[in-house]
Amino acid sequence: MKDWSKISHQKVNKTVNMNDLTSIINIHPYSISQKEKEEIYLNFLLDLTNHHLKQSPQYKKIIDVLGIKIDAINTIENIPFIPVRLFKDFELLSVDRSEVVKTMTSSGTSGQSVSKIFLDRTTASNQTKVLAKIVSSFIGGKRLPMLVVDSSAIVKDRALFSARGAGVLGFSMLGYDVTYALDENMELNIEKVQAFLRNHGDEQILVFGFTFIVWQHFYNELKKYNIRLGLDQGIMIHGGGWKKLADQAVDNETFKSEIKQTTGISRIYNYYGMVEQTGSIFMECEKGFLHSSLFSDVLIRNFKDFSLAPLGVPGLIQLLSLLPQSYPGHSIITEDIGEIVGIDDCFCGRMGKYFRVHGRIKNSETRGCSDAYESRR
Repeated sequence: MKDWSKISHQKVNKTVNMNDLTSIINIHPYSISQKEKEEIYLNFLLDLTNHHLKQSPQYKKIIDVLGIKIDAINTIENIPFIPVRLFKDFELLSVDRSEVVKTMTSSGTSGQSVSKIFLDRTTASNQTKVLAKIVSSFIGGKRLPMLVVDSSAIVKDRALFSARGAGVLGFSMLGYDVTYALDENMELNIEKVQAFLRNHGDEQILVFGFTFIVWQHFYNELKKYNIRLGLDQGIMIHGGGWKKLADQAVDNETFKSEIKQTTGISRIYNYYGMVEQTGSIFMECEKGFLHSSLFSDVLIRNFKDFSLAPLGVPGLIQLLSLLPQSYPGHSIITEDIGEIVGIDDCFCGRMGKYFRVHGRIKNSETRGCSDAYESRR
């Protein structure tokens, strides 16, 4: 077990606020104990909350209706949260529209409303830096030749991104010679993939894609034609909805096992995240648990009264992030069910909370990038 707490030798400034994010970006994202992290978070999240109260009239109305007194908050569990669904119903901004450089939309099936997330340059830049910091701690700091299991058509409009397009572009920053494995009809271009592999010989290769798309359009095609790719040195990162795979009785372990058989990849990392908190994703460790980083945290709320659920008890997932400055998405309650497994003691050695996601609450809309894609077909 690696002791990540010994990696960072920097003294953490516990009074850091939203304008000082760069001061903690160079700290290893899993080297801070939960107690020390919460001391940082209380000040930071209160600062973010007050910022959004001043800059977003819609957010202020929500908090006023809830009757929350910000000055009385002394723990992070009392930071107000808003339902993620509100981003579908309202355009929540904390900057002037002239400062918006990118608008991202959530995944949604045909006929569903989608969330709109408005980014200014600061928020967009911080999301990119933090995503790179988190993922690099798993795969190393060197950019790798990258195979994207998707179509290049998904990233053509750089000003208006779906969650899927934003994910592809964000992860693409970690690679070079980025090659798309699927054509515009979402069909596997095996000749293109094999040419990419020949070009990079025995190099370590990064493969990225959304879970269902990887399974449906990459794995199934390789299996169908009995093709095995020699990617034994490869690393795969995937994320997004699991609903369609669950319907096919494909769980995380089955996914990893089958992908390894057809590609040779044994280092396979799932991640959990959403467009409302892009960048501060939760990566799956080698022991199979999702981890909160220095830049994000997770709380579990009881279904009936939204009180905090004890360790190991399932409930609604609340997500906290230090990154959203241009919109009030720093504390949101999701429609996902999960449980916190432990704190600071995962056998992978990473500090902070680690948890599982069990699925979505009944009758909630399909939401994950993979599931939304499949629902449109």
